[in-house]
Amino acid sequence: MERKVLFTASTFSHIRNFHLPYLRAFQERGWLVHVACGGAEETIPFADRLISLPLEKKMSSPRNFRAAQCLRSLIASERYELICTHTALASFFTRLAVRHCSHRPKLVNMVHGYLFDDETSFARREILLTAERLCAPQTDLLLTMNRYDTQLARRFRLGGRVEEIPGVGVDYSRFSGGGGQTRAELRKMLGIAEGAFVLIYPAEFSARKSQEVLVRAMMQLPERAVLVLPGDGALRRECEALAEKAGLSRRIVFPGYIRGLAPWYAMADAAVSSSRIEGLPFNVMEAMHMGLPAVVSAVKGHLDLIRSGENGFLYPYGDAGACAEEIRRLMASPELCARLGRAAAEDAEQYALEQVFSKVWEQYLSVTEEPALV
Repeated sequence: MERKVLFTASTFSHIRNFHLPYLRAFQERGWLVHVACGGAEETIPFADRLISLPLEKKMSSPRNFRAAQCLRSLIASERYELICTHTALASFFTRLAVRHCSHRPKLVNMVHGYLFDDETSFARREILLTAERLCAPQTDLLLTMNRYDTQLARRFRLGGRVEEIPGVGVDYSRFSGGGGQTRAELRKMLGIAEGAFVLIYPAEFSARKSQEVLVRAMMQLPERAVLVLPGDGALRRECEALAEKAGLSRRIVFPGYIRGLAPWYAMADAAVSSSRIEGLPFNVMEAMHMGLPAVVSAVKGHLDLIRSGENGFLYPYGDAGACAEEIRRLMASPELCARLGRAAAEDAEQYALEQVFSKVWEQYLSVTEEPALV
């Protein structure tokens, strides 16, 4: 009988962006790999079958319960040995499906960051925590990526076993070698003046990412500060309007979604983040690898990566003035920038794919009967 593994996530892009090395490893070990996600099917290398689920971002949507029914039928017919589920929405409805299955596969839930912390409103925190506690009996192994989530998961016993991993591994090879525009060429294309101090924050425009905090920080920074915000999303237009109203249109660049960020990091002098909450953010790790000091909000996920004053700076979430103050410290001292950047690059290596892969792979196979040899 063929061994089968099912990966689920809210979107196919999540699997494609973060989990292909693990799909490939399962295939190479002779497993059939199925991927079930919300949205239209996309090309996913190393997947033997793709299943489109009617998932919708609103948790209470009837479509999500239909997705759980689809998963229940799929699990019953395919009789998977292992399910690896990702992202909050998909993991909840995957485990809900498993709860009502007569065939009970082993299940690993990888938490890319709980969407709540101690600063979350009591009502929202209780709703989300209750959902996780409801699914705990179906979670054989729960993988977390930061200290806060690990401590919370163990305190409330949100899985049969809870293990912390250093993310899924960042493929830094994408940032090596030549190709693409040079630092000077890219700055010229974007109309950035010579001598500018360039800040970069690639992220989806959403309430959680809070780009408006950085716009307000820019109001307090000297003319030579330039902010580049690659990405798209529901709040992009709102952020552009705020920048225009503040007279910052020349100093804040909105290039849209960018594929291949290496030359953009190389063009920058520092990385910034204004996020409300994180798991273990790729954009910060990538910037660190590229030798950029980071000025980031003091929230979970960031706190696991940045040691303030050693490889970057932390500021209280939402405090644009404090953010601007830390950026001014970097702008005033090229020596400080260089020192923090070197430390950031050194620290980033522990999150490299070649360092992390075996740790995650071993955890995946620990719930099966197969020895965890790579």
